[in-house]
Amino acid sequence: MLSIVSPEGSIYAGDVRMISALSVNGGLGIYPRHAPLLADLLPGEVRFITIKGDEEFIYVSGGYIEVQPTMVTILADTAVRGQDVDETAAQEAKRRAEETIRTSPLYSDRDQAYIELIKALAQLKVLEHSRHNKKRGIGS
Repeated sequence: MLSIVSPEGSIYAGDVRMISALSVNGGLGIYPRHAPLLADLLPGEVRFITIKGDEEFIYVSGGYIEVQPTMVTILADTAVRGQDVDETAAQEAKRRAEETIRTSPLYSDRDQAYIELIKALAQLKVLEHSRHNKKRGIGS
């Protein structure tokens, strides 16, 4: 069972075959009866395969993942289904971050812009993967 929640509410709850997420310690591949684990998540893509075989993608801006043998919970700062990512906003955030990285004399501004760039690129990747699956007739 997978549950993905954010302050805005539940994004997904249901049985899955596999979960993939990016933690601060590297990529995680989680299958049923996985050993217990608690980890910080990086901004990026959570990919999972439902019991029906559909592949779904969710963008998370960070948070935590708790793995128990029969339950995985993702508590995300922000979570958005791949098909719901605002492409225009993500492209604009990417453009602003790249501009700040190029032009700002302050390390702190460039560091913050780098974080925003990672988030924007992750959103665009999730959107791309969702669109690719839709074209192939896979997923919701």
